[in-house]
Amino acid sequence: LSSCGDDSDGINIFSLEDDKQLGLQKEQEIQGNPAEFPLLSESQYAEAYQHVERVKDAILATGLLKYDSEFEWAVHIIKNDTVLNAFCTPGGYIYFYTGMIKFLDNEAEFAGVMGHEMAHADRRHSTKQMTEAYGLEVLLSVVLGNNPNQLAQIAADLAAGVTSLAFSRDDEYEADELSVKYLYETTYDARGVAGFFEKIEGSSQTIEFLSTHPNPGN
Repeated sequence: LSSCGDDSDGINIFSLEDDKQLGLQKEQEIQGNPAEFPLLSESQYAEAYQHVERVKDAILATGLLKYDSEFEWAVHIIKNDTVLNAFCTPGGYIYFYTGMIKFLDNEAEFAGVMGHEMAHADRRHSTKQMTEAYGLEVLLSVVLGNNPNQLAQIAADLAAGVTSLAFSRDDEYEADELSVKYLYETTYDARGVAGFFEKIEGSSQTIEFLSTHPNPGN
């Protein structure tokens, strides 16, 4: 696998279509759960969406994302000022809580967080984590047709969303690094990524974004 596959993706036995389908499924789950995920209407809050779409498009225009044309890259805003978080599901479905947007000082910091989340999707961190969780031996047995029951279980897990695993520290570091590289190719100050972490260090608020991320000093 390592010799025949694409090294930039690492070992990932899931296909691009799997990423797309998983992201679409999560989007449908989120849209169907307004109590937990109160999404702002794109028509009612058109100006807000124009801002976030502009930042997203600037990052995509760098040409540095491997799946810039394959993935959806849809942005949604979740109305919850108490949650300081953003996340991106496989396939490029990006979600920002209003709490995170209001926490940031400037658009460069916002672009830094946006680039970080887009990097997670573009490097396919979620499905790589799933590959590690199931183990290559199990997954290869499925591919080779030796364990059809396991394939059914994996499909059920995907449908239930139980494989939304936390990113590894290496994934988080890679997303930070790529975000700096993305911003460097835009008009945004690439130091906005560092500015975000400097702001976190001086904050007493609980920041969900840090749940899997190395501490800001690192």
